[in-house]
Amino acid sequence: MPHTAHIPSHRKPRQSASKTALRAGVAGGVLSTIAVAGAAGPAQAEPVTQTIEMPTITSGLSPAVAASAEATQQVAFDLETQANEDAAAKTAAKKAKTAKAEAVREAEAKKKAEAAAKARAQAAEEAAERASRTAERTTLSASTGSSAESSASSSTPSYSSSSATGSAASIVAFAKAQVGDAYVMGGTGPNSWDCSGLMQAAFRTAGIDLPRVSGAQSTAGTSVSLSNLQPGDILYWGSQGSAYHVAVYVGGGQYVGAQNPSTGVVQRSMDYDMPTGAVRVL
Repeated sequence: MPHTAHIPSHRKPRQSASKTALRAGVAGGVLSTIAVAGAAGPAQAEPVTQTIEMPTITSGLSPAVAASAEATQQVAFDLETQANEDAAAKTAAKKAKTAKAEAVREAEAKKKAEAAAKARAQAAEEAAERASRTAERTTLSASTGSSAESSASSSTPSYSSSSATGSAASIVAFAKAQVGDAYVMGGTGPNSWDCSGLMQAAFRTAGIDLPRVSGAQSTAGTSVSLSNLQPGDILYWGSQGSAYHVAVYVGGGQYVGAQNPSTGVVQRSMDYDMPTGAVRVL
């Protein structure tokens, strides 16, 4: 091959000087801009402020806001008022409950006081009645003793020694079985008696219903002499029809009766306290 032959080259063709210069200029401009921005730095950058005018929207809402605030205030006031009313009602209920309890206590205390006063009055009445009966018995015993002494020289009562039989035996046995029981005014047994209560219970064992009080029992049968007594006869002290004490004759010149609170039910000789009279029911 001749030395002058053209050998293709693998190098890129060179760009024209004008394009190279254009590109260099553009690149230089960009780099310059970057360099300037970097030199200024973010610390030296001033913020951009700008006032933007916005349309006013609250002017039309002011009455509504005011109304809402007023409503909220009214609700708060109503709640506070309700709370105060509830507290006042609670306090009033508590005071009413305390007053009611106090009234109940006072009523109970008054009731107890009245019961105690009634019991004291009844006890005083019973004591007065016992004292009256004791005084009457003393007076009667004194007069009976005088009469007995004046007639002792002429005659001495003789009492039958016969034992009780039949219904009389039942009456006498019941009366003797109660000896030692307590005397209680108005008592009708089974462990405490007054004189007429004991007599009524004793005669009931024989199927006989006596009146409840001494005066009526002294007229319940036929009058008999004290010198002609039989077991089961009713002895009485005082006037017949208004006697203040009764007992049952048990034979051998003795009687059984609920005497008084200090002695209770006793069996005694008629000579100890001579009765006024006697009646026979059997």
